[in-house]
Amino acid sequence: MSKTIEILNRKASHLYFLVQSYEAGIQLTGTEVKSVRSGKANLSDSYCNFDNGQLYAHHIHISEYEQGSIQNHDPKRPRKLLLNRSELKKLERKISEKGMTIVPIKMYFSERGMIKLEISLATGKKSFDKRETLKEKDVKRDMDRNFKTR
Repeated sequence: MSKTIEILNRKASHLYFLVQSYEAGIQLTGTEVKSVRSGKANLSDSYCNFDNGQLYAHHIHISEYEQGSIQNHDPKRPRKLLLNRSELKKLERKISEKGMTIVPIKMYFSERGMIKLEISLATGKKSFDKRETLKEKDVKRDMDRNFKTR
């Protein structure tokens, strides 16, 4: 592939402490794959939840395919994530703890051309934690800027 398509959830690192990440396959229809190939997907308000022992990603917005017919997909439907059974059980145990959630971080194409979703086990940040990360980011940017000018 000449260009790699990577769709990021930029809000996730601001809103959550990312504890552990996993790579999951995602069950998509044909028109969804074509829309993702053209880069028309959004992970900003998405989250993952268990339903009958299966992990589903909710509120991933994949735009309808322009050349699609009546066979087009629903843009915000829940999509099943494909993980090993042991990973699913481990994640289900972890999110039963208070304050833990599963958040999609990145959607990308693997070397084999499959669409993968990087999900992360996360805990929510408080407002003072968010301010601390913003301060650290500003200090790092200023240091890099000063280093470049010298």
